[in-house]
Amino acid sequence: QVQLVESGGGSVQAGGSLRLSCTASGRTFSRYAMGWFRQAPGKEREFVGAINWSGDSTEYADSVKGRFTISRDNAKSTMTLQMNNVKPEDTAVYYCVTNWDYMYSVEADEYDYWGQGTQVTVSS
Repeated sequence: QVQLVESGGGSVQAGGSLRLSCTASGRTFSRYAMGWFRQAPGKEREFVGAINWSGDSTEYADSVKGRFTISRDNAKSTMTLQMNNVKPEDTAVYYCVTNWDYMYSVEADEYDYWGQGTQVTVSS
């Protein structure tokens, strides 16, 4: 059974930084793409970013490009989302996701497994 566990959420002031981690278990981590989605209260779930199986290809939503960075450590079965220069509009529950493909997708429906989510709150 694939399990994804996020950590690192919390409260931060605008302009600050936060680092989210996702640890996977239940299968060979290094073979599959990973990603992050988020959902703010009253809003649709949205794509944040994703990384391919090897870590040499990433994609980001325009709203976070240049501020957020995704990386992965296949030896530790961990993916990280480094969030810099955060804004109040980044406030949301952030979800770690994975699928059964070596390449990522920006579509939520393409991901089979979701973590429980971690809250990020950015104050102005």
